Amino acid sequence: MNLPRTPSFRLDGRRALVAGASSGIGLGCAVALAEAGAHVTLAARRTQKLEETAAAFASQGWTADILTLDIADTGATRDALAARDPYDILVNSAGLAIHSPATETDRADYDRVTDINTRGAYFLLREVAKRLIETGRPGSLMTISSQMAHVGGIERAVYCASKHAVEGMTKAMAIEWGPHKIRVNTLCPTFIRTPLTEPTFDNPERVAWIEEKIKLGRTGEVEDIMGGVVFLASDASALVTGTALLIDGGWTAD
Repeated sequence: MNLPRTPSFRLDGRRALVAGASSGIGLGCAVALAEAGAHVTLAARRTQKLEETAAAFASQGWTADILTLDIADTGATRDALAARDPYDILVNSAGLAIHSPATETDRADYDRVTDINTRGAYFLLREVAKRLIETGRPGSLMTISSQMAHVGGIERAVYCASKHAVEGMTKAMAIEWGPHKIRVNTLCPTFIRTPLTEPTFDNPERVAWIEEKIKLGRTGEVEDIMGGVVFLASDASALVTGTALLIDGGWTAD
């Protein structure tokens, strides 16, 4: 009797690019991919932080290099990726949230959020995919989206708009690039404790509201994201594309 075997979650021999890798969710994703055997390019705006992170990776025996990059600068993204070997895996964790009532949102804040969350994400995905298509390689491309890409939120109209757009582009790109064996997906976390989200967690009333919405009764930690990233990067998800992996504790189950 021939029994089926679970596809491998290992990523040995694969090259991964993680944007926003210097802290928080992006750092967790980079660690997860490195633990699974990938060579990771750590990309973010802060060079010194990237150097510190790469040194920490080396101390664990993981292979990594750094790329100083602001994905809002789409020209810099194009030039940086054109000069590098193709990446088998992309995780875009770069993002920005500026919250305000919709009637008070100004043009500058709208542009700052969408330049990174939507336009920057679009052209980063495009450049990684172009290099894969040029060289005939398959790949797995991921964007860290949000549960707010599937629901609305008070004082989050711009943020929600930017993340809903990411879900739309993900589906369209998955359709276009499927014939090239390039998979495109998102991960959609709930509120995750990171240095950037500490102001939210410092507000007891806001934490109580969040925990009431999350059916599992707790907020998220970076570690809650890491398994999903390895799954989507690996052969274990070989038939998964154009979809969102919701890591939201049941927030969107209503």
